[in-house]
Amino acid sequence: MDLREAILRRRSIRTFSDRPVDTDAVEALKEAVLWAPSAGNLQSRVFYFVTHEHTRQKLGKASYQPEIFASAPLVVVGCTDDAIVGEYGERGRDLYAVQDVAAAVQNLLLTAHAHDLGTVWIGAFDPEKVREALALPAGLEAVAMVPVGTPAEAPAPPEHKPPHALFHDVV
Repeated sequence: MDLREAILRRRSIRTFSDRPVDTDAVEALKEAVLWAPSAGNLQSRVFYFVTHEHTRQKLGKASYQPEIFASAPLVVVGCTDDAIVGEYGERGRDLYAVQDVAAAVQNLLLTAHAHDLGTVWIGAFDPEKVREALALPAGLEAVAMVPVGTPAEAPAPPEHKPPHALFHDVV
């Protein structure tokens, strides 16, 4: 699958089959996260790959849409790491680290799609409940959760804003 096809055909999947995600696909997802761009190459992010059913259920309860987590055999949780913000200080912690996670999540979404896996990027959750579910150490803050699995649905493309509302050329 070429990149353009992956970008245009990827959809948010909220229902998954009960098939586990194979080891090769998980390794490809990890590689995609590893090679994502990073502000100042600080790589101020940490990712948890959660397959344990009880922990996945806890993550679902931390979200505002627990039904999405019920059938996902894998949940990837992206965290910012305050210890790796270097000279960037507050802006590094509040913006650059979040952007680092976001870039890695986008790589993960596209790589999952290329492996015929479905994903949905979840930001609506209680970070303290996620902290408890994963026993996150101080300095890590969960900012994204991504349920992953074989799609059990095929949603239509979402509507998008017209190009003139999104793009502005400055000359």
